Amino acid sequence: MQVFWFLPTFGDGPHIGSLEGARPATPAYLRQIAQAADDLGYHGVLVPCGKTCEEAYVVSAALADATRRLRFLVATKPSSMSPTFAARLASSLDRLSGGRFYLNVVVGGDAQELAGDGVFLDHDARYAQAAEFFQVWKGVLAGQKVDFSGEHVTVRGAEHLLPPAQRPYPRLFFGGSSPTGHAVAAEHFDTYLSWAEPLDAVREKISDVRARADRFGRTLSYGLRVHVIVRKTEAEAWDAANDIIKHVDRSAIDAAHRQFDRFDSEGQRRMTRLARSGNLVIAPNLWAGIGLVRGGAGTALVGTPQQVADRIEEYRDLGIESFVLSGYPHLEEAYRVAETLFPLLPVERPDEPEAVGPIVNFVSPFGELPARN
Repeated sequence: MQVFWFLPTFGDGPHIGSLEGARPATPAYLRQIAQAADDLGYHGVLVPCGKTCEEAYVVSAALADATRRLRFLVATKPSSMSPTFAARLASSLDRLSGGRFYLNVVVGGDAQELAGDGVFLDHDARYAQAAEFFQVWKGVLAGQKVDFSGEHVTVRGAEHLLPPAQRPYPRLFFGGSSPTGHAVAAEHFDTYLSWAEPLDAVREKISDVRARADRFGRTLSYGLRVHVIVRKTEAEAWDAANDIIKHVDRSAIDAAHRQFDRFDSEGQRRMTRLARSGNLVIAPNLWAGIGLVRGGAGTALVGTPQQVADRIEEYRDLGIESFVLSGYPHLEEAYRVAETLFPLLPVERPDEPEAVGPIVNFVSPFGELPARN
C-alpha cells in the first residue's frame, strides 16, 4: 500500500475549533512536515486547496526542492482555470520535481466559495465540466494538439511543448460520492478517492465505480482519506480523540453544520450525517468526531497500532491501495504514525526518482533550444 500524509496549509494545532496551541502555516513549519514525511517513508502528501489554504501549486513547488522522494498530491478545482494552463502547471511541477506530482481533482461543493471564483455551475454541471476539462488536459500532456468543443470547455490548437516526466501524464485522483461523481471517475480518472465510512458503505461505492469503469474497459485504483489517532492503549487513544475536540461546543457545531447544509456535495452530506448520528463511534474504531466542526474528511480511526492496522487491512481487502492519513498536530503525528503503524502494514516506501525530464527536440520562436536532463 501507498501511505500519504496531509499538509495543513490552513494552519495546524492539537485541537480543532480552538486557537490554543495553534500553529500558522509558515514556510518553515510546512517544510518541517514535508521533510519529516519524506524521511519517514510516506509516499506523498496531500496538499489541499480552497480560499482558506495557501495555494497548493505554489506550496508544492516551494517544497519540492526541500524533499527527495516525496510525491505532492495537489488538490485543484478545474473550474478555476483553463485546462491548457493547468496542463502547463502540471508539466512544470512534474518535470522540476523529477516526476513527483499527482493531481487530486476537487469539483467543489460550496456554492458561495465557487461564486467567489466566478463559478455558477450546479452539481452535475461541475462534474460535466471536469470531464471535458481533463479530456483536454490529458491530450495536451500526451503531446497532442487539441481541438475540443464541449458544453463547458472549448479550445482550438491547445498544446504544450514540454512533456511531463511521468508519461503520458501524472496520476489523477478523483473523489465524488454521487452517481454523477462515480460516472465521471469511472470514465476519466485513475484513482477513486473516498472519505472513510463504515466498510459496507465504502464497499458499495467501490463496487459501483468498478462496475461503471468496466463498461469503459478501464481499471481504476482506489484510495481512502481518513484521520488516525494511534496510542499505546485503546483508552489512551480515545482520550486523545476527546482531547482534540475538547474546546468544541454546541454553538460551534451548529455554526459549522449550517455551513455544511448549504453544500451540494454528497460526500459532505454523508460525513455530516455520520457526525449527527448520535453515537460518534460509527463502526469498530471508526469515530466521526472530527466531522462535528471540520468540513471534508470527518472520520478517524482510533485505537492501538494493531487495532488501527487491522481496520486499515479491512479497507485494503476492499481493493484500496492508497491511504491518505492525517493527525493533529501533523508534525508530531507524522512521526507517531510512521513509527508505530508502518511496521504492522505492507507500506511501499518510495524510491528516489530520477530528476530528469525528456529531451525536447524543437526550437522555440521565443527562446533557445531546450535541452534538459
